[in-house]
Amino acid sequence: MIRDDDTETDESVREHARTDGGTSAEGADDVALDPWGSSTISDYRKLFEEFGIEEFDDVLPDVPNPHYLMRRGVIFGHRDYDPVARAMREGDDFAVLSGFMPTGDPHIGHKLVFDEIIWHQRQGGDAYGLIADLEAHSARGMTWEEIDEHARDYLLSLLALGFDPEEGELYRQSDNRELQDLAFELGSKANYSEFEAIYGFDGSTNVSHVQSVVTQMADILYPQLDEPKPTVIPVGPDQDPHVRLARDLADRMRFFKVTEAYASFELRDAERPLVAAVYDAREEYAEDAEMPRCGEAGEWLSEADLDSLGVVVAESVRESTVEKLANAGMEPLRPRTRFLDANATEAAFEALIEAIDGEKRRYDEHVDAFDLSFADADELAREIEVDHGGYGFRAPSSIYHRFMTGLTGGKMSSSVPASHISLLDDPEDGYDKVKSATTGGRSTAEEQREKGGEADKCPVYELYAYLLSGDDDEFAKEVYDECVGGERLCGGCKEQAAELMREFLEDHQEKREEAEELLDSLDISTESARRGVAPGDD
Repeated sequence: MIRDDDTETDESVREHARTDGGTSAEGADDVALDPWGSSTISDYRKLFEEFGIEEFDDVLPDVPNPHYLMRRGVIFGHRDYDPVARAMREGDDFAVLSGFMPTGDPHIGHKLVFDEIIWHQRQGGDAYGLIADLEAHSARGMTWEEIDEHARDYLLSLLALGFDPEEGELYRQSDNRELQDLAFELGSKANYSEFEAIYGFDGSTNVSHVQSVVTQMADILYPQLDEPKPTVIPVGPDQDPHVRLARDLADRMRFFKVTEAYASFELRDAERPLVAAVYDAREEYAEDAEMPRCGEAGEWLSEADLDSLGVVVAESVRESTVEKLANAGMEPLRPRTRFLDANATEAAFEALIEAIDGEKRRYDEHVDAFDLSFADADELAREIEVDHGGYGFRAPSSIYHRFMTGLTGGKMSSSVPASHISLLDDPEDGYDKVKSATTGGRSTAEEQREKGGEADKCPVYELYAYLLSGDDDEFAKEVYDECVGGERLCGGCKEQAAELMREFLEDHQEKREEAEELLDSLDISTESARRGVAPGDD
C-alpha cells in the first residue's frame, strides 16, 4: 500500500473536513438523486445505505499519492474505484472523464471536478473534459449563443488550472460524431420505461432530453472506444443515476456475460452465494464429497441453518435454490465459469470456445469452463469480443465529492450568484462575498471563546478545506482546531479567507488570460454552427 508519509495528519484533517454540506434546502428530498434538480444531501450516509455507494475511506489506502480532496474526505464515496487505483499503482492504462453543463459561470464548486480530472491526468490517466452542450440545450433550455459564451469560460478555467490538452481530449457533445454514433448504439439497449423509473420522465418530456441522456451514457463510455480500460467519472452524488445506467448499458453491450455456475441450470444473483456455501459444506451431506450430487445438496439445504452457512438470503431464495437443485437430481454439483452468449456473433462464439483451455462443456447458448478463474474468463471474453468487432466495455467507475455549501446556506448553485464565487468574479468581489458569508460562529465573541465555533457547519471553513488550504493539510487542521477551540473568531477568520480568495482569483484569472491563445489553437470549437430554439420545459 502507498500512503503519504504524514498519515496521522491526513486522518485528522479528513475528519475535520467532513461536513454535510450545510442544512438541506427547504423541501429537499434527503435520498432522491436528481441530475437536474437543486436538492442538497442532508446525510451522506444514506447514499451508502440507499444507493450502494461505497465509502472512499475503504479504498483510500490503495490510492498512490492521494489528492487532498481524498485525504480530507471531500471525496467521500465511490463505485468500483479499485480497478482505477490498481491501474495507477501498476502503471496500466486508465482514463478519467467528466463534463460541464454550460448554464452559467464556472464557480469554485466546479473547481472540485476540474482538480479531480487534472490530478488523475497527472497520475498517468487519459483525461477527457467535455462540454455538455446538448444537455444544456435540451434539459435546461439554453440557447446556442448562451451555451457558446459559457463553454469558453469552462474550457479556459480547466486549462488555467493545469489540464494538458496534448495529453488529453476536450470536446463538445454536439461536434463529436463518434460520440453520437456510440449514443445511437447504446440507445438500442435502453428503453423508455427505464427513463421513467430512473429520471421521472413522462409524456411531457421532450424527446431531445431523452436523447441527451443517451448521449451522456456515451460520454461515460467514450474513453473506451479505442480499447477497454478502467475509467473513473468524478461527479457530485446527484449524478449517480447516470453512472448506474451507464454501468448497466456497458454490461448489456457485451458479447458475453460471464458468471459463476455450479451445474447446468442458471442461477440468479441472489442464489449464487447460497449455492457456493452449499458446495463448500459438501462433506456434511455428500455420499462422495469429491462428487456431490445436486439432489442431495438440495435435500440438505432444505433443512440447513442458513446462519451457520454465513449467507443472508430471503427464505424465498432458499426455496427457489432447493427446487433447482432437486430438479437437477443426480447431476454433479461442480464449480465452473460460464460464458453466456448475450450479443455475440456466431464467429465470436466459436472463437471463444476454441480459445478456452482445459475442460469445457458446450451448450446451445453458453459454454462452461472448469479450469478458468472468473477473472481470467472475463478477460478472455473481452479479448474475443474486441477481436470480433465488439467494444468489450469495462463497467465505468465513479468518485463522489460533497457539495460545497453556498455562501448564503444551502447548495452552491450557478443560478444563484450570491451563493457562489465565480471563477470569473472580480477579485475584490470575491473578497467581499467571503466577508459577507454566513459562518458557523456563535452569537457573541465571548460565547465563541467559551464554546468554540462550529466549523463543521461553516461555509467559510469549507473554503479553507476545499480550496484555500491547497495541499497544506497542516494549515487546514490549524484553522479547524483554532475555530472549535475558541481561539479563532469569525471576523479574523473571514478576513484571512477573503484575502486568500482574492489572491486565488487574481492568480487564476491571469492564467486564464494566458490560456486564451492555447484554447484558440485547439481542435475544439467555441462557436456552435447549430440553429434552433430552446426546447420547452419538461
